[in-house]
Amino acid sequence: MTWQGWAEIALTLGLAVAIGWPLGVFMSRVWKGERTFLDPLMRPVEALLYTACGIDPKKSQSWHGYALALLAFNLVGFVLTYAVLRLQGVLPLNPQGFPGLSGHLAFNTAISFVTNTNWQSYAGETTMSTLSQMLVLTVQNFVSAATGATVAAALARAFVANRGEGVGNFWADLIRATLYVLLPVSFVVAVLLVALGVPQTLSAGVTAHTLEGAEQNISLYAVASQEAIKMLGINGGGVFNANSAHPFENPTPLTNLITAISINVLGWAAFFAFGRMVMAKKEVRALVTAAFVLLFAGAAGIYATETQPAPPAQVAARVDTSVNMEGKEVRFGAPATAAWAAATTGASNGSVNGMHSSLMPLGGGIAMFLMQLGEILPGGIGSGIAIMVVMALLAVFVAGLMVGRTPEYLGKKIEAREIQFAILAVIIIPLSMLGFSAISAVLPEALKGLMHEGPHGLSEILYAYVSGTANNGSAFAGLTANAPWWNVTLGLAMAMGRFLPIAAVLAIAGALVVKPKLAPTAGTLPTDGGLFVGLLVGVILILGGLQFFPAMALGPIVEHFQVLGAVAALR
Repeated sequence: MTWQGWAEIALTLGLAVAIGWPLGVFMSRVWKGERTFLDPLMRPVEALLYTACGIDPKKSQSWHGYALALLAFNLVGFVLTYAVLRLQGVLPLNPQGFPGLSGHLAFNTAISFVTNTNWQSYAGETTMSTLSQMLVLTVQNFVSAATGATVAAALARAFVANRGEGVGNFWADLIRATLYVLLPVSFVVAVLLVALGVPQTLSAGVTAHTLEGAEQNISLYAVASQEAIKMLGINGGGVFNANSAHPFENPTPLTNLITAISINVLGWAAFFAFGRMVMAKKEVRALVTAAFVLLFAGAAGIYATETQPAPPAQVAARVDTSVNMEGKEVRFGAPATAAWAAATTGASNGSVNGMHSSLMPLGGGIAMFLMQLGEILPGGIGSGIAIMVVMALLAVFVAGLMVGRTPEYLGKKIEAREIQFAILAVIIIPLSMLGFSAISAVLPEALKGLMHEGPHGLSEILYAYVSGTANNGSAFAGLTANAPWWNVTLGLAMAMGRFLPIAAVLAIAGALVVKPKLAPTAGTLPTDGGLFVGLLVGVILILGGLQFFPAMALGPIVEHFQVLGAVAALR
């Protein structure tokens, strides 16, 4: 470990928060329908879409109507994506001549991109046509991210309302988030990436002549445009199988910094937008502080594990190194890999610039643990702040039990109905992650996909369902997931992890919107100070730690002690 490494991690994570603040101010204006500098360009397009789709943006929906509209939109998106992937072989813009996907792979991929997970059981450069990449996968990168933003906007309106009725209009929220936030920011980043050497072309590829005189076919795509929304939309699905370790997606340390910041920046922006919209900037700063402390601790832990004495294979070869470079790009090294691994698992992004399966056992375990916390560091655009608010509701409920007072948060009384839905939002995470993992650990059909046995094999299984349920999408590379069992069950885990918590959050919004807005009193628990931050961190760690500790103890933790024992024996 060096001070330069620590500075690189602090710079990467800190810049995302710093840039997220002004973007959050802009995002809150978009959520509230206020005038922005993009209005002259986007207002006519917005009005045209409303007219064409028969949408009245001023008509507010109940939480039931909002949730049904959200689910219907995503169901149609799933069907269209599935159809295009199945029919890929007979559709145009397929210069590579790829056939259509199998039924189970198309099912998995369609759910993956609709749920903002972008889990990939395939190698992009040898599976997906140009049309599939652009028409369905890139489009879903935009609208799935916008869907998450709509949930946070609806929840914010519920806290603002004083005996209100509706939580907003889903269709208007979806269109505005896409037009005013995702498209402009993605355009800027895409142009910047093209300028820095990331390809953007409709050509199938180029032929390179190697030094040995052989010919090598190198696949090309419209990489820069998908790379931008892949990061900014907190999606994570790469054009190439190696993801952001591939030089066409991430050619230089500068592109690595830009894309690593992009992973978190709109997630943090949603935090600040929520705070501005509900007029609770201090309270949201407490949420940001709690999330950032946990995220930086995760990055520090990964960096520490990856700069410890070498694993047994290197010791046996008598290689003198204190850095585990297996699975890492030499262009980036341990600090950039640690910062990226924490950023991508703290958000629901899932992109990688190094192989997580090659991290030291505790490093991989930390990455897994950050996802188990519920993807709130800062999580997806809107979905992260929504689940963080759920955690805050549970924290004030615990505090209320201790003092015998009905808890309040942001001017709303938190009663049994809200807590019931909050528990539903968080209980689905371990139910899916641990339930599917337990079945797969004993099912012969599932075990065929493992590369390793023992603790690391269990980590491969657990990481897959943790990543799928958390809508992250990263993976331990040793797992061969393109098989019916894995594709179907991971697809189900993604759908459960996405839509059940969303429904619970919207139900909370529906319960809160009809309540009166209360002024704080002497008995109100302050939720903007260090005491609340500590309480919130404790609730998050208890929910994430105690539920998963037994499984983690059998996976990465016991593997860590096995590595220590092997190193000691070799020395």
